[in-house]
Amino acid sequence: MKNNRREFIKKSAAATVGLSALGSLGFSAKSYGNIIGANERINVAIAGLGRRLGAYYEPIKLPKTNVNLMYLCDVMESQMTKAAQNFAKHIDYRPKLEGNIMKVLEDKEVDALINATPDHWHAPGTWLASERGKHVYVEKPCSHNPKEGEILIAIQKKYGNVIQMGNQQRSAPESIEIIKAIHAGAIGKVSMAKAFYSNNRGAVVNPTPAAPPEGLDWEMFQGPAPRRAYTHNTWDYNWHWYGWDYGTAETGNNATHELDVARWALQVNYPSKVSTVGGKFHFPEDGWTMYDTLESTYEFENGSVIQWDGKSRNGYSTYGSDRGTIIYGSEGSVYVDRGGYKQFDRSGKLVKENLSANNEGGTQLGGGGDMSTIHVANFFEAIRGKEKQNSTIEEGAVSTLLCHLANISYRTGESLICDPSNGHITNSSKAKALWSREYEKGWEPPKL
Repeated sequence: MKNNRREFIKKSAAATVGLSALGSLGFSAKSYGNIIGANERINVAIAGLGRRLGAYYEPIKLPKTNVNLMYLCDVMESQMTKAAQNFAKHIDYRPKLEGNIMKVLEDKEVDALINATPDHWHAPGTWLASERGKHVYVEKPCSHNPKEGEILIAIQKKYGNVIQMGNQQRSAPESIEIIKAIHAGAIGKVSMAKAFYSNNRGAVVNPTPAAPPEGLDWEMFQGPAPRRAYTHNTWDYNWHWYGWDYGTAETGNNATHELDVARWALQVNYPSKVSTVGGKFHFPEDGWTMYDTLESTYEFENGSVIQWDGKSRNGYSTYGSDRGTIIYGSEGSVYVDRGGYKQFDRSGKLVKENLSANNEGGTQLGGGGDMSTIHVANFFEAIRGKEKQNSTIEEGAVSTLLCHLANISYRTGESLICDPSNGHITNSSKAKALWSREYEKGWEPPKL
């Protein structure tokens, strides 16, 4: 029965034809429905139960998604307990709690992994799951460095599973509508986009040496990253800002979304040149070790330009909101964000708008919303073969690469010249050295 169910998920159409014959064998409509439901049901595990957890309540509980939450997994024991309590408000059964992701992935009953771990776990968790026959919904950024993105594209082709990044605006109906219109010439020839993010994050504590907090599996938290001693409060979100072992700075953390929309609108892939300016301009004595302000420019071989304006700790809404993307065309412009879009003619007059009633968060930590629900549901239906993915891992990996290239440009202090066919850096040995990373022994990536 186990193999039949998984084969049904893979070959849904053919199996449906076979099941339709059950009526002639005397099965009632209810029994028929139960059999279909059982065979199509997707067993899901969630790894990483922090601030993003709220994005999964709705798509997990909806009857139409027809999933069974088998596991809640986290390296922090209290996170699992809290997640189970929260899910109890949405589902009438209790998933298993497991602190070791490898035990979850070895369970052959698990069909799909939602990978909401820290950034350094995104690609390794995804390829480990793929190698074990799982489909993967991986939160942004899908990789910690450029090489990992290439690995994810290759591993998806090798195993044929569904891998989808959490670039949920790709599933927003309003965004889909206006991007189609842009591609059809609604604002003429498009050649430039401005993507932006403004937040007023405060000071963070300095990462002083400390014992790991009770209930934390620090060894598993580090996973593929080189080993280091624990420092105070690293595990709880501040890993984003404490060096490059685990995080990808604000560009990987948030620019992933808006740069993805900009690239989608302009129909461009790999840049030919990337340059950045920025620095740490706020709370100079705190524990934040990366830039908190960054401007990046991406130039493409066809003449298109994307600019990123990221301000982590200055909440001034330069463009009228805290995050979004502006697309400029020869005959007008479009402003699009998670709340919908506004289209303007060349004189700046509003000619069309479609504002959503969705509740997707802007710069607030965590949560979820309508777009996340649609995006996760699209992932489930893509597994069944009933929907086309709104964003393949190829799309996610290329958009994430833009973030990595900005980080590399900042870290080396150099403008990068890139091969427009694959994004590889061609002009700097220092920059090329950051294309991949050092891995802890035993956690090296697969050789494909």
